[in-house]
Amino acid sequence: MSESATSTWLTQEAYDRLKGEMDGLIANRPVIAAEINARREEGDLKENGGYHAAREEQGKQEARIRQLQELLNQAQVGISPADDGTVEPGMVVTISYDGDDDDRETFLLGSREEGAHGAMSVYSPQSPLGSAILGATPGEAREYELPNGKTQKVTIVEAKPFSG
Repeated sequence: MSESATSTWLTQEAYDRLKGEMDGLIANRPVIAAEINARREEGDLKENGGYHAAREEQGKQEARIRQLQELLNQAQVGISPADDGTVEPGMVVTISYDGDDDDRETFLLGSREEGAHGAMSVYSPQSPLGSAILGATPGEAREYELPNGKTQKVTIVEAKPFSG
């Protein structure tokens, strides 16, 4: 489990999409640098809103590039977890909420960068629910804290490898 704690599970489709985004941002670096230089030549930098906006955009782009590089370097791409029913990244998990066996939710446990798969939500293993159910097996109940401070109990109904 230590490997999945430091890595991020992604489908090949999500990896390719994120790699394309990163490559596009890197290719756009000269455009932003040229914009900053053009705005700098307009004169007084204290009163130059265009210059400050271009610098802010550059900062946002560089932060996103670093985020994507780290994510992609740590990615486990399309590696299916063992089909042993144990909840881990890359699993499609069905849970029931305490007190209502009919209130079920099915989701993919993976990176939020993964994006939704059709109607299926994606929960991060670092989210309160995701971290609470890691390592659980069908029939096992776990609790996690809701944003309002209350505790929610869920029972694992099923956990199977994602097959995109």
